[in-house]
Amino acid sequence: MPSRGLSILASAARILPEIKKPIRKVSFKEKIFWTGLIVIIYLVMAEIPLYGVGGLGADPFAMMRVIFASRRGTLMELGIGPIVTAGLILQMLAGSKLINIDFSKTEDRSTFTAANKVFAIIMTAFEAGAFLIGGVYGPLPTMVSILVFIQLLVAGILVLLLDELIQKGWGLGSGISLFIAAGVCQQIFWSCFSPLPAGDGFLLGALLAFGQSIASGEIAASFFRGGSLPDLVGFISTIIIFVVIVYLEGLRVDIPVSHAKFRGYRGTYPVKFFYVSNIPVILAAALFADVYFAATILSTRMSGSFLSNIVGTFDVNGQPMGGLAYYLTSPRSIPMVTADPVRAGVYALIMIAVCVLFSITWVEVGGLGSKKVAKQLMSSGMQIPGFRRAERPIREVLDRYIPIVTVLGGATVGLIAAVADFANVFGSGIGILLTTGIIWQYYQLLAKERIEEMYPGLSKLIGRT
Repeated sequence: MPSRGLSILASAARILPEIKKPIRKVSFKEKIFWTGLIVIIYLVMAEIPLYGVGGLGADPFAMMRVIFASRRGTLMELGIGPIVTAGLILQMLAGSKLINIDFSKTEDRSTFTAANKVFAIIMTAFEAGAFLIGGVYGPLPTMVSILVFIQLLVAGILVLLLDELIQKGWGLGSGISLFIAAGVCQQIFWSCFSPLPAGDGFLLGALLAFGQSIASGEIAASFFRGGSLPDLVGFISTIIIFVVIVYLEGLRVDIPVSHAKFRGYRGTYPVKFFYVSNIPVILAAALFADVYFAATILSTRMSGSFLSNIVGTFDVNGQPMGGLAYYLTSPRSIPMVTADPVRAGVYALIMIAVCVLFSITWVEVGGLGSKKVAKQLMSSGMQIPGFRRAERPIREVLDRYIPIVTVLGGATVGLIAAVADFANVFGSGIGILLTTGIIWQYYQLLAKERIEEMYPGLSKLIGRT
């Protein structure tokens, strides 16, 4: 039976607006339509400015914008942050058994989903309040602060409903993944083709600037541009990082398994190189952003204090120049790396170490450890050919691979995220990591949906009842 606190949250979901599941089979074309419409709504919301907010200075959340699909000073200021944060907190509480939930039971899963929805709205209100109290928009009159809070809360609820619309079967995949991919792809497109003028005499878009440099005979100027402007090195690095991630996504070890009762059934249990996917780098970036946000508040409220100097100091433009925040912010170009290699090295080491730590933690919390996987295989009637059908030998075989790929995969995603930022890739290293995985998942999902549309009889064989 679910924990009392979880049940209380779930009961509160009854008064909230809800997207109903379709009572008929939604066609592939309809899913494409709804998915496209949701992307358009997200992009429009990301362009609508918050009423009452203006004259924004340095962005304390620039690091986490890609992860949370947010846009500063707009209705998408919070993005999917509250949804992701609420989900991660509840998942970790459930994985550590601090809340009692049995995901094998339909009723418990429904309770968890409803509780997560309410908790996401609570987190939306909390983050909106933190933005206002922390002075992210500067000093605002009381009535304007209330109006901004309402805008952020309503926009957060709308994002939650858009995600629910997809999750309930009207669209494809996940709204959260869709918003992240849409935001990163928009950044990449803008970095390539933005027609706005930049401070170096060229247009902002890297490819347009390259065309201008050819026409003016200053080709070298478009390769390295100061101020973290999009340049040709960033464009080439983006393509290289994308290819590397696609290659690593396909690396895996297939452990042969067979069914104990049905002797003819054989299959494999894949242990991917990115065993915990991109979760470690998401958690690491969120942690860095929280430290950065705390540093900005301390520098505003307690400027010059010992604690403020340790956590982070900032220049007049809001850029970190010392303390922990300085070393948790990536230098976003090769000239910046060569100017301060110590900062780049410390950032990379911290990113890799934190990703490994979160990778190991998530394996245990998320039920991906050898012991739990062995128990799941046993409960589903599977065994490893050539070994006695028992939990211990299965766990010993899994122990040969899972701990290794957990550490190596976590270190690799951390290294890729750091190096990609050093090369000034478009959309940031974390954004490329996330988007590549999301695009790969959507490719598989679209292929599956298309096959089911053409051959309805195959639906049961590929997992649909």
